[in-house]
Amino acid sequence: MLARIYRPAKPAMQSGKAKTQVWKLEFEPASARTPDPLMGWSSSSDMNAQVVLNFESREQAVEYAQRHGIPFRVFEPNETRTIIKAYADNFAFGRKQPWTH
Repeated sequence: MLARIYRPAKPAMQSGKAKTQVWKLEFEPASARTPDPLMGWSSSSDMNAQVVLNFESREQAVEYAQRHGIPFRVFEPNETRTIIKAYADNFAFGRKQPWTH
């Protein structure tokens, strides 16, 4: 019953960074999901897969796991660098590539 401690990444389809500052503790799946024969939905008998805990910092999540004797692995987030662009740069005189339609 190994737990993962990580900070979720920004959704690719949205520009906002909401809900990416919290740290999550969730358990890795203990068993594979199987399709239900009647409806075809995927199901699992692993109840720990439903548990997701949110923490304000990595230290709080690690402390919680240690206090409760939960083995864990910490995944550090990849920091994104911001590239500052201006719309006017598309029409600059010294542009490296010519502007075309």
